[in-house]
Amino acid sequence: MLVIAAPGQGAQTPGFLAPWLELPGVAERIGRWSELAGCDLISGGTTGSADEIRDTAVAQPLLVAAALAAAGALGIGPDPAADPAAGQAGQPYPHGHHSEIAAGHSVGELAAGAIAGVLSPADAMRLVGVRGRAMAQAAAARATSMTAVLGGDEAKVLAAIEACGLTPANRNGSGQVVAAGTVAQLAALAADPPPRTRLIPLKVAGAFHTSHMAPAVAALREAAAAIAVSDPVMTVLSNADGAAVRTGADWMDRICAQVSAPVRWDSCMAAMAGLGATAFIELPPAGTLAGLAKRGLPGVQTLAVKTPDDIGKALALLAEHADGHSDQHAPDWRLLVAPLAGTFRSPDVPGGPGARVGTGADLGRVEMRGGSHLVAAAFPATIIEWLVEDGDPVSVGQPLVRLQPAVGRASTRDRHQQEGQLH
Repeated sequence: MLVIAAPGQGAQTPGFLAPWLELPGVAERIGRWSELAGCDLISGGTTGSADEIRDTAVAQPLLVAAALAAAGALGIGPDPAADPAAGQAGQPYPHGHHSEIAAGHSVGELAAGAIAGVLSPADAMRLVGVRGRAMAQAAAARATSMTAVLGGDEAKVLAAIEACGLTPANRNGSGQVVAAGTVAQLAALAADPPPRTRLIPLKVAGAFHTSHMAPAVAALREAAAAIAVSDPVMTVLSNADGAAVRTGADWMDRICAQVSAPVRWDSCMAAMAGLGATAFIELPPAGTLAGLAKRGLPGVQTLAVKTPDDIGKALALLAEHADGHSDQHAPDWRLLVAPLAGTFRSPDVPGGPGARVGTGADLGRVEMRGGSHLVAAAFPATIIEWLVEDGDPVSVGQPLVRLQPAVGRASTRDRHQQEGQLH
């Protein structure tokens, strides 16, 4: 089973798009996408300086455009050369290779959604333009950023992040957690880092996937309400919890909520392993996710597609590993896991097997020194079974409860009105 992955913000480097523009039709396509996204992607991806492409409003559309252009060159997903004004998801290449799993890190989820046929490449570019501008505006309200914390004991790393008032915005697996918050909070973490860790400030312009980005959620939901979505034609994983998303409406809800919610790439890689991934191809600007996969998915072949020179190797992997099966083996149930190490405390009104819970429902707390962390349902579901009891010690990532997601979800707009922002 093959994974096609699209990277997130911070992966861009000056000039990385230039060699892709030499492929037939790509420059024209990205020129049209520039109009849809509201920024000059060709200039940004060729002559833009590191500071210029660090701008969130530029970086995000640039990353999605690059991933979709490379996917088109590989014959993956809907035809990106289709009418850019079309509002419906494009048709997959009849002659191309179909990946089994599509996944994106942060803004890469928009590229993954287009590859999986949930929305058209044109609408992905429209939406990422709104996302980038809204998140840039939110980031400008206060001096915030992100720092990667490499190595160390995960429980101690998470405790140190929390002690500084920061958020573990990305939990990437393989010993990498990204802390996000104000510049002052990050400076406090740097002054007293967790034992046996290395801290690397990231080339981003804000504390993404934290409460600092909450103002951008409403803008994204408003834009999303005008976009037509389809159910995915291949397995597409969610950053929220690594779940295989079944419907276009659910995917769009998650995309909007994810702007201010942590990215669980570790859960995505766990889902890839559970689904039997055998090969992992990262689209440009590639390198970061392939590196995580090498450490987190042992035995899986990995390839970072950095330039068109890598197309031949990617096509060979596609031919070897893409077998055209559907996601029939994706689990229908989902696990809710402990966000931190501590002691689990049952909710005030516990629900037994068969109980129905809504989005945001209180499913208990994890108590640790100095406070507690709410465990809430991220989607409407039925409780299948509890895997812990009140008072049990739990570790980070330990399964707490098995849930059966509700079927027949409401539309994006209706669910937003009924349920509010997802956790």
